[in-house]
Amino acid sequence: MPLPRRLLAEFLGTGVLLATVVGSGIMGVALSGGNDGIALLANATATAGILYVLIAVLGPVSGAHFNPAVTLALRMRGELDTRETLAYVAVQLVAAIGGVLLAHAMFGQPLLQPGIHARSGAAQWLSEGVATAGLLLTILLGARARPAAMPALVASYIFAAYWFTASTSFANPAVTVARALTRTFAGIRPVDVPGFVLAQLAGTAAALLVARVLDGRTADARAPSNAD
Repeated sequence: MPLPRRLLAEFLGTGVLLATVVGSGIMGVALSGGNDGIALLANATATAGILYVLIAVLGPVSGAHFNPAVTLALRMRGELDTRETLAYVAVQLVAAIGGVLLAHAMFGQPLLQPGIHARSGAAQWLSEGVATAGLLLTILLGARARPAAMPALVASYIFAAYWFTASTSFANPAVTVARALTRTFAGIRPVDVPGFVLAQLAGTAAALLVARVLDGRTADARAPSNAD
């Protein structure tokens, strides 16, 4: 697939993903009557739903990364070259910011509104490391074991991770940067972004290591039958 076509798919997918994350957060708060649990449920459901659609539709075009951590992991595995990696990450960052601005515009809010939600500390960083490692393992192992199920696997994981992590599972550096530009339910303070991104990169490294070990074990387990 030509690189410009792949980049367009990444731009559209990442932008729509962020518009959904922020927009559903705004709508969830507006309709939940102050119940944060209901607002989070609405946010998680909308995010998982749009992820399923985007991966199913755009996956055949670009691989449906929508996430610099995913792109970096695939570069480390030799599935992308450096030029492709840099182009993917740049497009993802620009599109993520554009998606936040689009959500603000759709709800008649100020376009730029630096985040004010504090998300810092060891528990939050650990949550982001765990969330990102789990997402990467879902993708890396799922692509080999159940490639046709990838839309459902990723959507299901993200829905669950919204609830079992203290950070509500950003698990995506581009998402983190973009969500620092909103004061809505999905926001994060700009000062907290570096800690989240470092934790996400650590989670990516851990996932690559675990996936390598599991792949090795799988190969070892198959060897006797292949020899037969």
